[in-house]
Amino acid sequence: MPEILRLMRPHQWIKNAFVLTGLLFGHAWHDATLLEHGLLAFVSFCLISSTIYIINDIIDIEEDKQHPSKRNRPLPSGKLKISTAVAAAFVLSVVAMGIAWLASGIVLSIILGYAVMNLAYSLKLKHVVILDVFIIATGFMLRILAGTLGIGIPPSQWLLLCGLMVTLFLGFSKRRAEILTLSEVKSAHRKVLEHYSPVLLDKMIGITASGLIMSYSLYTMNPETVRVHGTDNLIYTVPFVIYGVFRYIYLLHHQNRGSDTAKDMMRDPHLLIVLLGWAATTFALIAGK
Repeated sequence: MPEILRLMRPHQWIKNAFVLTGLLFGHAWHDATLLEHGLLAFVSFCLISSTIYIINDIIDIEEDKQHPSKRNRPLPSGKLKISTAVAAAFVLSVVAMGIAWLASGIVLSIILGYAVMNLAYSLKLKHVVILDVFIIATGFMLRILAGTLGIGIPPSQWLLLCGLMVTLFLGFSKRRAEILTLSEVKSAHRKVLEHYSPVLLDKMIGITASGLIMSYSLYTMNPETVRVHGTDNLIYTVPFVIYGVFRYIYLLHHQNRGSDTAKDMMRDPHLLIVLLGWAATTFALIAGK
């Protein structure tokens, strides 16, 4: 069981918090039905994402054996049999679909779409330069849609734009971290890295970081945002975002971080404080109106 839990990577479930953004920005925390369905969507995404992680580990087992850290995972290290991993993936996927159906038919459709897209990514599309990162970003967009459209909350265009920018930023940062970590053996582990270079990725990281900061800043000042949330003070949450972006870039270049966003957030006190500070301040400003 401990090895199966490691295979599921529960620390990565923090990424599924994107599902809950609709409850926050849609002022839905007082609606018990929306809250229940939002939490069901969150749980279903946690389970289906763990399913995808297991499938990825099965497909990439030979490549992971050559990776300096991934070779210690349950499958490449030989601590867990492939047959056990296949059984765990099947059970998790069935439970995830059942929970998604309890949330709504739309959530179930989104979960199915997410699963199919990630299977295509694992088998072929992860080798297509730039598209590979956009597929990762699309996965987060589906999380946002599951927590908005899937439970009856109209999705904000600004929310989708900001979500796209932050996920592209994290995706290109991940590729940059992989190049830094793998060095000469990068193509042996991930073929698409042959088509990336540090200079190219640094430019893309700079563009997406700027897009993230600008889109979020404009969102906080947008008249529709002020009307919906009843406050023009969301602009004061922008420094949290700017500091978080700059801190992440620093960790990428000077601390060899960036390959695992969830671990980076949990291990770096600066990122953790910024994230909690942003969430607390945003909720206080929105809920106080």
